[in-house]
Amino acid sequence: MHSELSDGLSSIDEILHSAERAGLDVIALTDHDDVRGAFAMRELAARRSSPVEVVTGAEVTTRSGHLLALWIEDEIPMFCSLAQALDLIHKAGGIAIAPHPLSYLTFSIGEGALRQVSAHGDGARMVDAIELRNPSYAGRVRASRALWLNTHVLRVAATGSSDAHHAALVGTCWTDFSGDTSEDLRTALRAHQTTANGRGWTLREHLDGAAKQQWRSMVRDPIKRARRTMTRAGGVKNKKK
Repeated sequence: MHSELSDGLSSIDEILHSAERAGLDVIALTDHDDVRGAFAMRELAARRSSPVEVVTGAEVTTRSGHLLALWIEDEIPMFCSLAQALDLIHKAGGIAIAPHPLSYLTFSIGEGALRQVSAHGDGARMVDAIELRNPSYAGRVRASRALWLNTHVLRVAATGSSDAHHAALVGTCWTDFSGDTSEDLRTALRAHQTTANGRGWTLREHLDGAAKQQWRSMVRDPIKRARRTMTRAGGVKNKKK
């Protein structure tokens, strides 16, 4: 899910409220290349004793496409290679998931890149799961091929994600697992005992706030992330001096 701190349209409070109303057990806020919203939501859930457990995460922009990083406490650098991003996520104790895989309608990891990391045979540089249920058109356009690829080549855990950029869409797709805690989810992912579930968005749901969301996604956020990256890089250089 994405908040207004990234290219989403809703506040973390609105998103958490929607997750509670949907009866979700565990959620992950995955703003683009930014973990701050996830930390804030985790703190908000703790303050109000929410029944929903929040996992920190981010949607990392690799050179091969977007990659979900869950259970991370620090950001993964933008525009690193897929192999490097996977290595960093795993060294941080996180889980890496390929979202909206193979899609040509959004920046997604392609079949060739997934086959390459699979053939490498190194668990540190392999995705832990693949998103097989995404409610958006972009996430559904290659879903059948992604299912085939996972069944015959990757053989990793299957997940479902709402990819919600609006609080009203939270919980439209989800991951079923045995248990109700984040550790139960992590265990199920590692054991490949998860199931992707949910429904697709209607045209009306796609269009609700689409223009504003796309402006944030294509114009405002890339500029904001680039400035933040340059500021952080400058800070590191100054420290070295």
